Amino acid sequence: MKRLVIVSNRVPVPKEGLRPGGLAVVLHDLLALQGGMWFGWNGTTSADAETTPPQIQHAGGVEYATIGLTPAEHKHYYTGFSNSTLWPLMHSLPEFIHFERRELSTYWSVNERFCENLLPLLRDDDTIWIHDYHLLPLAAQLRRKGVNMPIGFFLHTPFPAPDMLAIAPDGGTFLRDMLCADLLGFQTSDDTANFIFAAQRTAGARLVAPDTLSFEGHTVRVGSFAVEIDPDAFARTAAEAVEAPELKQLRSSLAGRKLIFGVDRMDPTKGLCDRLAGYDRLLESYPIWQRNVTFLQIAAESRVDVPSYRALRQELEGMIGKLNAQRGQADWTPLRFLTRGSARRVVAGYMRQAQIGYITPLRDGMNLVAKEYVAAQDPDDPGVLILSRMAGAARQLEAALLVNPLDHDDLADALNRALGMPKAERRERWQACRTHLEGCTALGWGQAFLRTLEATVAR
Repeated sequence: MKRLVIVSNRVPVPKEGLRPGGLAVVLHDLLALQGGMWFGWNGTTSADAETTPPQIQHAGGVEYATIGLTPAEHKHYYTGFSNSTLWPLMHSLPEFIHFERRELSTYWSVNERFCENLLPLLRDDDTIWIHDYHLLPLAAQLRRKGVNMPIGFFLHTPFPAPDMLAIAPDGGTFLRDMLCADLLGFQTSDDTANFIFAAQRTAGARLVAPDTLSFEGHTVRVGSFAVEIDPDAFARTAAEAVEAPELKQLRSSLAGRKLIFGVDRMDPTKGLCDRLAGYDRLLESYPIWQRNVTFLQIAAESRVDVPSYRALRQELEGMIGKLNAQRGQADWTPLRFLTRGSARRVVAGYMRQAQIGYITPLRDGMNLVAKEYVAAQDPDDPGVLILSRMAGAARQLEAALLVNPLDHDDLADALNRALGMPKAERRERWQACRTHLEGCTALGWGQAFLRTLEATVAR
């Protein structure tokens, strides 16, 4: 069996007795099943990182090979070009894009250093799977160094429309570099179509089959591979968490009020300010819900070095204070807002407790939280998912109440409808969403991508 080599910006090296969560578990399990190595940044910064060889560790049957970044690389490659330019660009939010040429230069050089450090660790029969927007040039850099083994690339964010892509500095170069992979995977068919159109118009690629492009003598297959969760496992976690102390305390504090729940990273793409405004509009337009509902939003801080993220926190703090001051009463706080993360089992319990899952990103590649909310529900008395049309998950969860995340009246109307929805309709909508998750697993997603990659290079 070929060895699998996963390359990502960040490698969550397990600490003693701990395992990473979320998608990291999926990639770890794939590596453990197939045998392999995970290569990338270990999360550290040091002045001598450029000259320090990769650190090799073994845990759980997986080899971890990691490098550090210099402080300047972290500032310009990670905080700068990756998260201040590419991240908002991929999410079609030009108002948040910040660009400096030195950051682009550092982005190229860090990718080159990834390439140089990875090369000596590769074997002739490896299969390479590169992940996400931090490493767009890497497949091409490996090819230029003579690597001819199978290379797959998966983009976890959306892929923007070609007109938006024109904002990107060296956008055509990124497209041409991505076309050096054998298989390019995207979250949705819209993302795939956007890439195909941009590759033809901007990079000069030719469409030789509905899922295949040709560029400079190389063919690359493109396809949609929606990231999945393990719904049955998550449902068990949520059901077991119901009697946890944290859930008992929450139920007691609600005093019979209905619960609206959201959980995200604190990120401009998540639509948090508009989400709060929609809730405020609910309390204004439908006063029947005053004192009868509580909104709990968890938004753990992230990327605090990025100016737009710091500005978001300040704006949210102002909105939270104003909403609670104007709408709250002595024995009722309408909004509870937490900026620290919670344990996964506790979050699962909150989801099962909540009558409303309120998930309204401005743009999202997939949004696994929406799928987790569906999985967490009690089949006999399920809650209602309110989901942004701009989330990739909306393509699968069409029975949710789909909303425009920028339309505060639309958000308020959806909240009112969900809060008053009869049980029969709630069951029908939940079952329709749950059916889309049946038979899907996160591990199955990864295996499907790798099977397609193997079939692509074999033909």
